[in-house]
Amino acid sequence: MMTCSDTSVRKCPGSNDPEEPDSGRGFPTVMILAGEPSGDLHAGDLIREMKVLCPRLNVIGMGGAEMHKAGAKLFFPIDRLSAMGFVEVLCQFKQIREAFRAFRQALVRYQPDLLVLVDYPGFNLRAATHAKKHHGLPVLYYIAPKVWAWNRRRLFSIEKSVDHVALIFPFEVPLYKKAKIPATYVGNPLMDHLPVSPVRPEESSRLTLGLLPGSRPGEVTRLLDTMVQAACLVRDKHPDCRFLISCAHSISRELVEEILSPYRNRMEYEIVYGRPAAIFEQSHLVIAASGTVTLEAALRKVPCVLVYKVSPVSYHIARRLVTIKYAGLANLIADGPVMPELLQDQAHPRSIAQAVDEILMDLNGWAKKLERIRQILGESGAAKRTAVMGLNMIKKLAGKFDK
Repeated sequence: MMTCSDTSVRKCPGSNDPEEPDSGRGFPTVMILAGEPSGDLHAGDLIREMKVLCPRLNVIGMGGAEMHKAGAKLFFPIDRLSAMGFVEVLCQFKQIREAFRAFRQALVRYQPDLLVLVDYPGFNLRAATHAKKHHGLPVLYYIAPKVWAWNRRRLFSIEKSVDHVALIFPFEVPLYKKAKIPATYVGNPLMDHLPVSPVRPEESSRLTLGLLPGSRPGEVTRLLDTMVQAACLVRDKHPDCRFLISCAHSISRELVEEILSPYRNRMEYEIVYGRPAAIFEQSHLVIAASGTVTLEAALRKVPCVLVYKVSPVSYHIARRLVTIKYAGLANLIADGPVMPELLQDQAHPRSIAQAVDEILMDLNGWAKKLERIRQILGESGAAKRTAVMGLNMIKKLAGKFDK
């Protein structure tokens, strides 16, 4: 039996990955489930780190382009999933049911040695329960459900079905310790994608604003037009201002171009496809949909106006269930308002433009507020630490690292 410490796993032999999982020859198989673009990105990083430690590791899963590029064999693509809000998720019930059926079939077909869940709690907690009850699989949760925000009852499901939780926020640690659930703070995965010294435009350079309407089609449909209207109001005061508009890989170009078409003659803009790093590097300020991207803005010290809208029914349900002071991750981490939040009815063009003007009056001051976020989250390496944790779980619980 191979041996390894708590902080390292020896590489297992092999070369390139086979098209089909190769568990019959003694190499472990890991199933990873991610249900939306941000989870797909971090799952891809995790797969790459696991394969550094074990090149012949077989990876199957539910995910997107990043997991596929990292070497996972996908049994269900996530471009048919990804919804935010109670009503919005209900509208995707058929697709979610199909995804769960594919997950159950994959468990039987590939017989994985470890199940790794990445965010997407509504689906993944149900998957953990099924995998533990019917297959006895060890389960690792990376990017755990936001039980600190709402629905703490999920802790009972986690306690019953998850063997270990890889936490990405320091403030989660006391909650899991109190619940006596095995958990480790591994760092925040966004740190793995950031330069040591973030690139920022010169203060004297042409004013540039980034618009980041989200990575889900529903978000773009609800938010982009409002953001662009706000941008037009900003341009009325700052005629030389230009705009960089994000179009995530998960969003069709046609959707973004259709929303922007009425504004072609009212503002100067450029659509930036894929990851938003170039937008952050060139923008003095961004208007962004609530989510991981606002935390990335904070870590890059880019002042941000956070906006978000869901259906009225989803919003009223959320108001009754959510118990936290802020919607933005940066504000939660800092335990104070380091970026303005405009939600639902407050997220209209004039309010957004006003928030932008207030930040422009003191850009350096707002950027200074964001410096604390990096200090609190610590060093990079979340994916590597989680990879070590996962492979050690296979060694300990499944015994699959035989020579």
